[in-house]
Amino acid sequence: MSETYRYREERKQAEREKQREQKKKKSPKKGSLWKKILLICIVLGVLSIGAGVITFAAMVKDVPSLDASKLVDPLSTKFYDQNGKFLYEYGKEKRTKITYNQVPKQLEHAFIATEDSHFYEHHGIDIKRTAKAIFLNVTGDFGSQGGSTITQQVIKRSFLTPEKTIKRKVQEWYLAYKLEQKYSKHEILMMYFNNIYLGNRSYGVAAAAKNYYGIDANKLNKLTLPEAAMIAGLPQSPNNYDPTKSINKKAATNRRNLVLASMHKQGYISKQQMQDAMKVPVTKGLVKKKNEGMPYEAFIDAAVKEVEGKLKGIDIGTDGLSIYMTLDQKAQKYADKLMDSNEIVNYPNDRFQGAFVFLDSKTGEVRAIGSGRKDYKAGFRGNNFAIDLVRQPGSTFKPILDYGPAIEYLNWSTHHMLNDQPTTYSTGQQIQNWDRRYHGMLSMRTALEWSYNIPALLTLREVGMDRAKNFAEKLGITFDHDQIYESYAIGGNTVSPLEMAGAYSAFANQGVYNQPHFVTKVVFPNGKVVSFKPKPKQVMHDYTAYMITDMLRDVIHSGTGKAANVPWLDVAGKTGTTNFDAQTSYRYGYPLNNVAKDSWFTGYTPQYTMSVWTGYVKNGSGNYLPGDTTHIAQIMFSKMMQEFDKGNSTFQQPADVYQMGNDLYIRGAAEVPPPPKPVVQPKKIQKIVEKQQKAEEKQQEKPPGHQKNQEKKQKGNGKNKNH
Repeated sequence: MSETYRYREERKQAEREKQREQKKKKSPKKGSLWKKILLICIVLGVLSIGAGVITFAAMVKDVPSLDASKLVDPLSTKFYDQNGKFLYEYGKEKRTKITYNQVPKQLEHAFIATEDSHFYEHHGIDIKRTAKAIFLNVTGDFGSQGGSTITQQVIKRSFLTPEKTIKRKVQEWYLAYKLEQKYSKHEILMMYFNNIYLGNRSYGVAAAAKNYYGIDANKLNKLTLPEAAMIAGLPQSPNNYDPTKSINKKAATNRRNLVLASMHKQGYISKQQMQDAMKVPVTKGLVKKKNEGMPYEAFIDAAVKEVEGKLKGIDIGTDGLSIYMTLDQKAQKYADKLMDSNEIVNYPNDRFQGAFVFLDSKTGEVRAIGSGRKDYKAGFRGNNFAIDLVRQPGSTFKPILDYGPAIEYLNWSTHHMLNDQPTTYSTGQQIQNWDRRYHGMLSMRTALEWSYNIPALLTLREVGMDRAKNFAEKLGITFDHDQIYESYAIGGNTVSPLEMAGAYSAFANQGVYNQPHFVTKVVFPNGKVVSFKPKPKQVMHDYTAYMITDMLRDVIHSGTGKAANVPWLDVAGKTGTTNFDAQTSYRYGYPLNNVAKDSWFTGYTPQYTMSVWTGYVKNGSGNYLPGDTTHIAQIMFSKMMQEFDKGNSTFQQPADVYQMGNDLYIRGAAEVPPPPKPVVQPKKIQKIVEKQQKAEEKQQEKPPGHQKNQEKKQKGNGKNKNH
């Protein structure tokens, strides 16, 4: 019995032990759980580090080597004309190498305080600034915040592409660390000081001291504290902080003062030194810019702006580019003579300004530009009126926004009738013609020939704002707002000569638009070629382009643009003027009638298109255009065309267009009556009919509703506004 009892007790004990073991498995100890979590974290950390190492290795696998030659001699850029002929080399002649011993301490301190306050402490990467930059980039686009040290900036300019990617940034960190291992801090600082672009055609601090203040490389210690601070503030945005440009004065002052404040914060200067330096005008000590031999500066300026706009991050002073331009040297030399002297055109005074773009009608390639006259003539990196000027185009905008869309979308004939009668804008404001008269029913051809405003507004309303805007935008016109206004029907918006030349070239080119351009291609040192030739776009029917052209022929032959005519060329074009408001006229004592603010002429032949603006840059005593000077824009056009257009071709009428009398119609258009069938008549009746037809055709050549004395006024001194 006892053995049986003992057996039962042992079995129960074994079962209890088994249950306890099962409970342990079901309810592990708390300490054991944390151990497992810690173990998992360690494993994940090791895996992450491993993945990071693998990723880092992959990113730096193809990193370029630290080629010493790239650190010493940045490559200059070469410019070529339309025939591939070498013109100019930009870069190396503007760079002066100096040593560390030549750099004054206050200049060094100004740069370090502004660009890299821990330069002498880090090993190529400022961990604190980098972490802050990464944090800021989390909420924005990668690359929106830099945190780059001076060492990283040397690497970025010398070895890496300008693209903003994580891979490129990792390579920048890696190479910056490697550079610090290979070179001393002073050597790296001089790589930076000798190569950094500082505006005003200056590469390196020595060139900047010379170009801004006339101080030679061996006399840099003559730089004052405000001057050193100004130079140190330039790297962030050289063109915007260049104090030699009057438009930059405020921005340059603020930037220089920020450098001075940083120097004080870092303990390099006292508070009193900072305050005294801030009181000095940023323009003090600047020397006058000297001409150092760059040919066709304004054209090269336009070409560089085009390259920099398309290839982001490019530095033409260091990247060794070959830029092939569309420049016709003969045309540009003549254009410069046309603008700079009175030998070709007799200008009223030196304050009178002009600008133009002269381009190939078939390709959109700009052959020459007028960038301004006298003191406003653009230099390199200057304010270039040909591409930067924005003024109201007046009536030159009517073919673009009104009559072109009417033919394109509504199939209007050139004989389409419009009622020139008292009319107001939708705001209730009265719109008037330049002659302060109403002319009743007249054709679109006559309305455009004599540049009447009311028919233009009525046409825009018929077309519709959206369609008109779409038509203009396809011609390269940009608007400041999504919405356009009725005043734009007569040129109330703003444009540049470049935009207007591009738009009209599509009329000259059978409705095919080529974006106007100054560069055909850019070749990199490694042989990579980037084409700048735009893709041609058919932006309107060929019949639209031809019908506009045919009406603009009348403007030249018998309308408001007769001064632009070249008898042996097939020329079409449009005049445009803008007026002063009453308040401005009263303030400056301008006459209330027969004066203009701006005078435009935009015209073309099958070979060339040219848009010309004339006027005054600022309002002031005598700065207005009397009636006789509004023709100067037309004369400038005529002179260029006479000199360079060979006149080998004429505009060809498309098959979809047919003519009745003096007007053109689109075949199959709903509003157009079918062409009349020939009728056989007796000879006597036939002669009477022919005589009547000739009389009617002769009458069509005259503006309706005008008396003889008004016709003479049209042919007189041009004292008319809003043409």
